[in-house]
Amino acid sequence: MRLALPPPRSIRRRLILQLLVVAALLAMLLYFSIRSVARDAVETTQDSVLGAATTAIAEQLRGSVDGVEIDILYSAFSMLGSISEDRVFYRIIVADQTVTGYEDLPVPTETAPLLTPIYYTRNFRDTQVRIAAVIRAILVGRTSVRVQVLVAQTRQGQEAIVATMANRGAALGLGFFAVAALLSLLTANTALRPLNYIAGAVGRRGPQDLRPVTQEAPSEMVPLITSLNGFIARLRGALSRTETFITEAAHHIRTPLATVRAQAEIALRQTEDADTRQTLHRMIRAIEDSSRSASQLLDHATVVYRTDQRANERFDLGDLLRGVVRSLDPTADLKDLILATSLPDDALTIEGDRLLIESALRNLIDNAIKYSPADNRIGISLIRANESAMITITDDGRGIGSLATGDLVGRFKRGGNVADVVGSGLGLTIVDEVATAHGGTLDLQNREGGGTCVRFSLPLL
Repeated sequence: MRLALPPPRSIRRRLILQLLVVAALLAMLLYFSIRSVARDAVETTQDSVLGAATTAIAEQLRGSVDGVEIDILYSAFSMLGSISEDRVFYRIIVADQTVTGYEDLPVPTETAPLLTPIYYTRNFRDTQVRIAAVIRAILVGRTSVRVQVLVAQTRQGQEAIVATMANRGAALGLGFFAVAALLSLLTANTALRPLNYIAGAVGRRGPQDLRPVTQEAPSEMVPLITSLNGFIARLRGALSRTETFITEAAHHIRTPLATVRAQAEIALRQTEDADTRQTLHRMIRAIEDSSRSASQLLDHATVVYRTDQRANERFDLGDLLRGVVRSLDPTADLKDLILATSLPDDALTIEGDRLLIESALRNLIDNAIKYSPADNRIGISLIRANESAMITITDDGRGIGSLATGDLVGRFKRGGNVADVVGSGLGLTIVDEVATAHGGTLDLQNREGGGTCVRFSLPLL
């Protein structure tokens, strides 16, 4: 049953996105702040000019015996036109009667001190206008008359100025966002640099390096480092117990089986009863099968364990092969087999786990001995093939039939033509796993005229 793991999440991506969101919010805040400040500044400036123009008109009013003399200065309107090309409206009210200007221009709803402008905004003739109102008291004869002067101006110019300044604010906000995005990338990389440094230091370790992590780390990563060191300590203990178990199991299984076999062989030599001898033969064969299966299982467990914990070293493959052949010579002599070797004079240096490669070579040659007929010859050669060292083992045995290499390297897989020979179906599995762990290859083929040709290659330095 496979557990469905959640998709990986990138801390760097999340950090950058959060910083970009903050930068975008700040850029928008900057834009609206500039727009608001620009609107207030332009409105204040327009009000000042509008108030000055209104006050200038009010100050030119004169009282006489007949009434109020009105002299509207051209400079008052030109003052308003200097800022923008907005339309201007005015209205002069004397004693609640409009004497000149636009009669429908809205009056203020509040009363201000004399000669103090009042500013307000109203809709007038399908547009919005800003109005300044000034009240002045003028003597007509001996009577004080209140005169109200209204001057209004449309807001298109103000809106245009605000829009221009807002666009500049938007450009400034975009520039700020671009700089913030660059700083976000730099900040994320800087913040995650200690984590990447620790990950790189751990990743560069060899498979047997189970020391605690001692690299300096920020205080926020101390719990992670502590947990990692605890896991490494537990893993180191588990691996040590596994290795001890494999070693002890090999001893406690092989020794009793060898003792039982020796006793069965002694009993076989001492008895003359045919049925008893047949039973003892079957017992010895079963013991051999059990002993070989147990040995192969333990060898396979050792290979699996050491594949992840390889003790890599540089050595001459020819010397190793020569030693394996020498150790198996007595086994071959029991079947009158000749192990004919052809090794190069020059050293073929490889890098790998010597014990694993020795186990693979021993299984290959042992298979050739086991499946070869008596009084025959087994060829063992080592050559340089491009960037690899290739070991070729040939025999005149039963071959592999119609099976391919992939059909024979599986666990407990055996050919259909070897049922009468003791075997566990793990020898080629061990060889294939050793070849894969070292970047090599294993290939089995039938020979013309009968027998098997095995090619086992490993990369050279």
